[in-house]
Amino acid sequence: MESIANSINRYGVVAVALHWLMAIVLIALVALGLYMVTLPDTGFETTKINLILFHKELGILALLLAALRLAWRVTNALPRLVHTLPDWQKFVARFVHLGFYALMFALPLSGWLMSSAAGFTVSFLEWFNLPDLVQRDDSLFRAFVTLHRWLAYALMFLFVVHAGAALRHHFLLRDDTLRKMLPADSVPTSINSTLPGRSRQFPATPSP
Repeated sequence: MESIANSINRYGVVAVALHWLMAIVLIALVALGLYMVTLPDTGFETTKINLILFHKELGILALLLAALRLAWRVTNALPRLVHTLPDWQKFVARFVHLGFYALMFALPLSGWLMSSAAGFTVSFLEWFNLPDLVQRDDSLFRAFVTLHRWLAYALMFLFVVHAGAALRHHFLLRDDTLRKMLPADSVPTSINSTLPGRSRQFPATPSP
């Protein structure tokens, strides 16, 4: 039976669920944001307005999930890094890990600030309205638009680095890095145990 909490060898069911749920939400937000910028800004285009409203509510959901994930993270130790990993790769892994956490908070907050500066209230899934973080200010709005855009670019860059590293570990290095973030029932016997000269499982590189 899969453990709820993390162990030194793999992530627990809560961390796995939060990881993949957060990944789906963030990918949806990025895809939606990229699509919205292709739509015209002139007039009152209903489709774009509805997408913006949905994007903002999904962003607040991402902020809530990030808070839950951080709370779980500080109460659970990360599985150990692959012991053969060079020190510089361990540093990069930790940097990407922390970078994801920073962006998971910075992106929704910058969007919330952007909406407040534009004079539009942000709601949470249409259940209730959130307070404005700043007064309406056109110059602040433009600044937050730029900040939000560059934070999104940074998130996309980390996506590529993170996914590329996970696939490299899985298909080239053939260790258990990716497998440790998959549901236990879907993970077959460790690939390390089937390779010549490898009789032990390596622990995983941490995932944000």
